Amino acid sequence: MLLGIVLTVAGQALMYRATESQLGDFLPETYDSAAALRTAEEKFGIKPDANAVTMLVKRADGKPLDPADQQHAQAAATALGTQRITMPKTEDNPDFLAENYSQTPKVTPGTTEPHQAFTLFSVALTGNSTDPGLQNVFKEFRKAASARYAQDGLRTGFAGGLADLVDSSEAEETTGAVAGALTVALIVLLNVLAFRSVLAALLPLLAVTIVGGAAAGAVVGAALLTGIRLDPSTPQLISVVLLGIGIDYFLFLLFRFRESLRAQPERGAREIAGEVTGRVGSAITSAALTIVAAFATLGVASFGQFRVLGPAIAVSVLVMLLASLTLMPALLAVTGRAMFWPSRALKRAPRQGSAGRFGDVVARRPLAVALGSVILLGALAAGTVGMKMDYSTGSGSGDTPAAATAAEISRALPAGVSDPTDVYVATGDGTALDRPGVDALATALTRTQGVGQVSPVLYNPAGDAAHIGVYLTADPQSQKARDLVSGPVRATVAQHTPAGAEAHVGGTAAIFADISAAVTADLELVFPIAAVLIALILLILLRSVLAPAVLMVSVGLGFAATLGASTLVFQHLRGQAGVNFTLPLVLFLFVVALGTDYNILMSDRIREEMERPGSARSAVARAVRHTAPAIATAGLVLAGSFGSLAVNPAPSTQQIGFATALGIVLSAFVLSSALVPALAALLGRSLWWPVRPHRSPAKKPSPYDHRPQPDDPGETPAPYDRISTN
Repeated sequence: MLLGIVLTVAGQALMYRATESQLGDFLPETYDSAAALRTAEEKFGIKPDANAVTMLVKRADGKPLDPADQQHAQAAATALGTQRITMPKTEDNPDFLAENYSQTPKVTPGTTEPHQAFTLFSVALTGNSTDPGLQNVFKEFRKAASARYAQDGLRTGFAGGLADLVDSSEAEETTGAVAGALTVALIVLLNVLAFRSVLAALLPLLAVTIVGGAAAGAVVGAALLTGIRLDPSTPQLISVVLLGIGIDYFLFLLFRFRESLRAQPERGAREIAGEVTGRVGSAITSAALTIVAAFATLGVASFGQFRVLGPAIAVSVLVMLLASLTLMPALLAVTGRAMFWPSRALKRAPRQGSAGRFGDVVARRPLAVALGSVILLGALAAGTVGMKMDYSTGSGSGDTPAAATAAEISRALPAGVSDPTDVYVATGDGTALDRPGVDALATALTRTQGVGQVSPVLYNPAGDAAHIGVYLTADPQSQKARDLVSGPVRATVAQHTPAGAEAHVGGTAAIFADISAAVTADLELVFPIAAVLIALILLILLRSVLAPAVLMVSVGLGFAATLGASTLVFQHLRGQAGVNFTLPLVLFLFVVALGTDYNILMSDRIREEMERPGSARSAVARAVRHTAPAIATAGLVLAGSFGSLAVNPAPSTQQIGFATALGIVLSAFVLSSALVPALAALLGRSLWWPVRPHRSPAKKPSPYDHRPQPDDPGETPAPYDRISTN
């Protein structure tokens, strides 16, 4: 616990030192936009972490700017470009750990709108745009600029990049806080309903939070030591992933611990905690290693964000596995029966519950249950027909000041003015550029489809490189802008590049067009490799041929069904451009990983029950009765947690919240509790061929249940057979 707290604090403080906010830097150098970024840095000295913001200046009364106003606007901009902005101190981060972003902003000369409605300036601030420190520096500059222009009867507005991020963060701060509080309340409430206990409701959440923070801290520390740059979303994803699997693992241990305490009231809690860990720990280890293997396959991706994310989460899962085999059992051993206080569930036999009744149904009608599950999953999976990927990055907060400023600019100028597409032309040997040829390229770009305006050509001091700003008629973050860049714009550049020179297209639209291509190629590579690797690991862990196939098929159906349902809801019913490009990966991380967890836990209990006397179907009924409540509770906790993301204004976050919640529900209630047990009942002990569990000639002792069990669900159950762990 102490180690976890130290790593959590250190990881939070150092996180922004290890992250890279520019997505273009994660692209391989072979992509056109990555080459454009390299040219901008080498030839024009533009830093990779430079953040450009468009500053709008207009009269406060809305009238056109007169010559005096324009002179005042330019003079104020010049003064702001020489004023150093000091980063405010915060109480969240110690000064010795926080990155100091104090700097003098770079302000370029302004351009006045043709009707003199406003003047636009470009302001550049250097640093990690996701770091609250740099965001506070921007807020200080914004406040200083507003005060300076107000003296001359002018007002300011800011749009693009850092301004969008800051305004969106402020707008979503309350929503995020409410969603987080509701998530915690939901987890605690469901645990209270499951265990009727104070410690059992709060301790898992506390332990998993500390372990998740420790894992994130370990990954951040490793990144700083190795020089690897993380995507800003990586630490957050680590926390969310570990919250999911950590709650799962703790609940699996808790349910089995309570079951054993009920059956053996005369034994010590520490001894039982050790036995429970030995039995459930093997299933947890198998599930965790499968997840590690799945995530590690992202290391072969070409897109750097994926290539770093996969191994980072794999390491984090190993940290959670270590905690699941040490910290969590230690908490059970220390608390003992007090873990379930004030509930009296340990002193009385629980009533026959829905899990017991459903287990009997699965054992009696396995073919009907299996067919029903497959039909449901297949119908949902059909929604993937016609699925499209959406690469938009809009926050969904359309009522922010930055969004209003961008809309005001776009009404008078091309939509891409606040975030232009950059064309860089350079010679490879340092010789002077063919300037007439560059001018011809600029002229050709003005006649290109989707281009509203082209800025004058800017040459570097050496004369061997040129920059052309291209203002598209479409929103730079829209699919239309990406289609224009990857189509007509790049075709024009390729056709009119001067002899002896290379030309590259960069900017937001170009970067996301290339990310689209990289992600598509990576998903086609990663998913098959991950599937083969997971199958091999399951084959080794389960020592069976059929069991891994059953688990893989069920998880694949769950993945397809979740993706299909998300496509139906968001693309076909709500009319959105498609599913967010990160959704397949997120579902791979959560639905496939957690679905495999649940399946392994259920199949492990089925195998354990089949090692006891009685028919295979009787064993399946007992396994469902004892295991389904743990899986159902874990599934509801996680589905509720991720479902809270659906209230976020960002469309991509809404999709992720809906899809993960649905996928977890399908994994818990359809795959693990219905389809896998039904197939196990149909296949019987042959499911585990070639190392099949055999019935002992005499009753096999079990520390979890000493009472007799019926050989077949059709027989009259013994009194204890009616007991459910609900």
